[in-house]
Amino acid sequence: MKKTLLLAGVACLFSYSANAMDLSQDIRPYVGLDYVYSHANYKNDASRLEKNKFIKDDYNSGAINAGVMIDDYTSIEAFYQQSGTRKGDTNYVDGVNHKAKTKFNAYGLDIYGYLPMGCSDFSLLGTVGAANYDLEIKNGPSKETSSRIGYRAGVGAQYKFNENWSARIVGRYSYIGTKQVDNLMEATAGIRYTF
Repeated sequence: MKKTLLLAGVACLFSYSANAMDLSQDIRPYVGLDYVYSHANYKNDASRLEKNKFIKDDYNSGAINAGVMIDDYTSIEAFYQQSGTRKGDTNYVDGVNHKAKTKFNAYGLDIYGYLPMGCSDFSLLGTVGAANYDLEIKNGPSKETSSRIGYRAGVGAQYKFNENWSARIVGRYSYIGTKQVDNLMEATAGIRYTF
């Protein structure tokens, strides 16, 4: 009886090791670059400034990311995004002309799910994640900054050109909930290189 249990235990260990080796062959790291267009939904004083065109509500950003394809259907990705500084129309603060400036950056983690479409290299995708958003609104001598963790969700598509290169587009909603910005609506387009 003891020999049978010992042999069964050894067989289980060998089968677990074989499965672990198969899993390690499925894990593939990748890196990517994205262009991101963001539309901010302002609130409170920032909303008043935006309505008067003193601050802008759209941003052009660049994002870099690194991720791991766990299998053909799932990946985990870390990213960093930096917007350009946006200047609004001229306004008067304490009798002096000013142009309000706004910008933000974000970094975080997303999980992607892929749905391959037939035999083609085209996949639909969905994503959820969280990010830390650092926002800055500078209006004349006053400057407001805030930092907050926001939640993100999106849908998109990816096309694989070959085993290494692919292109991806994603539409995303990001809830931030700071004093100045309620949410961001974003569209991204980028490339990936899988190792």
